[in-house]
Amino acid sequence: MTLPVEVTDVGAACAHVLLTADPRAKLMAARAVARDWRLGRLAHRFDAAMPDRPARPPLPELLPPGRMPRRGRIGSDRARIAMLHALAHIEFVAIDLAFDLVGRFGDGFPAAFVDDWLRVGSEEAMHFALLDRRLRQLGSHYGACPAHDGLWQAAEATAGDAAARLAVVPMVLEARALDITPATVARFEGVGDHVSAMMLRRIMTDEIRHVSAGTRWFCAETNRLGVDAPQHYQMLVRQHFRGAVKPPFNDSARRQAGLTEEFYVALAS
Repeated sequence: MTLPVEVTDVGAACAHVLLTADPRAKLMAARAVARDWRLGRLAHRFDAAMPDRPARPPLPELLPPGRMPRRGRIGSDRARIAMLHALAHIEFVAIDLAFDLVGRFGDGFPAAFVDDWLRVGSEEAMHFALLDRRLRQLGSHYGACPAHDGLWQAAEATAGDAAARLAVVPMVLEARALDITPATVARFEGVGDHVSAMMLRRIMTDEIRHVSAGTRWFCAETNRLGVDAPQHYQMLVRQHFRGAVKPPFNDSARRQAGLTEEFYVALAS
C-alpha cells in the first residue's frame, strides 16, 4: 500500500492511520507509514491535527464494559472465539494508540521516539492480522462479536500530557497484558488449542518490548521534568486511570521491560 500523495510528513501520516476505518486498510496504512518513515520518505513534522476519536468500522458494536456479554468457559468454540475477538479488538485499538502517541506528542521528542512508536504501531497491526486470521480459521472474523471502548477512553483522558499517556497506556494497560497472558496461554493449551497459544506467546514477546519503550520514554520525560519517575508515575496513574492496578503481577516480565516494583506496588496497596 502507498500513502496518499498529499501525506508527506509523519504527523499527517499518523492522522491518516487514525482516520482509516476499515480494519484491513488501517493495518496496511500502519505498515506503510512505518516503512516510509524508516526509508526516509516522511518529513519529521507535526503540522496535522490529530482527531479526537479514530474512525471506526460499522462493526464490532462498541458497548460499555459493564454491558459486555460473559464469555463462558474457554473449552467451547464460542468462548474461544469471544476471547480471541476481544484480543483482536485490543490490538486494533492499539494501532491507533501508537500512531496517536507519535502524531500528538512526537514534536516534543527526538526522532528515536518516532522510530520506537511507529515500530510498535506496525507490530500491533501484525498482531491484529494474526488474530483476525485465527478467527477466520475458526469460522468467525473481527466484527462478529461486540467489543468495548475502554482503551480509547484512556487515550482521551491523557490527550494533553505525554507523560500521562506513557504512564497509562504502555505502563498500565500493556503491562496488564503481561500479567494475564501466561494464564490465557495455559487455558488455550489446556483445551488443545496450541495454535492460538503459540500466537499469544509470540505477541507477548513483542508486548514486553512495547512496555519497555513506554518505560524508557517515560523515564526520559521525567528526567527532563526533573521529577522522580516512580512517584510521578503513581501520581499520573491515580489522576488519569479509571481502573485498578491490581495483582497478581508478572514481576519477571515487567522487570524485563524495565517496569520495576517501585513503580506499581504502591498503587496496588
